[in-house]
Amino acid sequence: MANQKPKKTEKTTKKSSTKPSNPETNKETKEVKTELVSQSTKNSSKTAKSNAPFSGFFTRKYEQGENILTIFKTPKVWGALIGELIGTMLLTMILLTLASVAQTTTQVYVVFIALAGVYTVVAGLSGANLNPLVTAGMMATRRMSAIRGVLYMLAQVLGAWLGLITLNAFRLGSEAVVELPIMDAVAGENFWAIALLEFMGAIIVGFAFARLLGYVKKNVLAFSLGITGIISAVFFFGLLIAQAYFGLTLACMFNPAIALMFQILPTSAAGMGELAGLAGLALAAYVVMPIVGGIIGFFVSDIATRLVGKGYNCECDDSQCCDAE
Repeated sequence: MANQKPKKTEKTTKKSSTKPSNPETNKETKEVKTELVSQSTKNSSKTAKSNAPFSGFFTRKYEQGENILTIFKTPKVWGALIGELIGTMLLTMILLTLASVAQTTTQVYVVFIALAGVYTVVAGLSGANLNPLVTAGMMATRRMSAIRGVLYMLAQVLGAWLGLITLNAFRLGSEAVVELPIMDAVAGENFWAIALLEFMGAIIVGFAFARLLGYVKKNVLAFSLGITGIISAVFFFGLLIAQAYFGLTLACMFNPAIALMFQILPTSAAGMGELAGLAGLALAAYVVMPIVGGIIGFFVSDIATRLVGKGYNCECDDSQCCDAE
């Protein structure tokens, strides 16, 4: 009996020693462990994202509830369509006027400023697509719903047509004899030259527009000046290449809606078969090729953006700077 009492005291001391001496310290330790686990989880997720940059590449980027049944119930779409219509009308009038008169350095600067002004005004309403190849690229990369894209294209064609009618009314009401400009007719011998110019230029325009989309809400002036500079450069370089290497006068527009107003469709031919063939070539060169090029430009921009990630945004030249972020 005397030997059993010390054993009980040993058990009680063991039990008392295992009890936590400070509950607050253990609580802090648990919190630190939880933070470490969450931090490791975040790091692992970042590593997984960096290893799979194309995950979710084709996910929808527009409002999920936007469809043919709901799009007309919101007033935003009507304001956007008005912006696309008026903006494309103004662009058509500017470009038709530029091509109708003698081109001087001063007029080039005026046109550049005018285009920048149009994009600045319309950007807050619709994003300032003002071009079917841009809208097609937005639809293909799922930045815009199909129904909104179709409505944008209809508004762009209608706006370009109104611009043509307005300018033609001024021309007919005046005594001056000024003919409206006409795009070069597409035939078998020059089809690939015109189609290649439109295709390559549309890729550049689509790529630039996709890269500048982030500035529409952040800095609309930067967006307007950037897209106007790209469009102006592509347009004038295209004209120089067409004139210097192919002997063409006006062979590129990089905007299917406006190109239709430059009378690309033939009105006479030896027969209906020849007329349909020439019309098909003109639509393929001035409408289909730029739309395909614009879609490719948008996808190239998205692929490059996914591969770069954060991009060259570090303030230091150390390669570990971006990794530290």
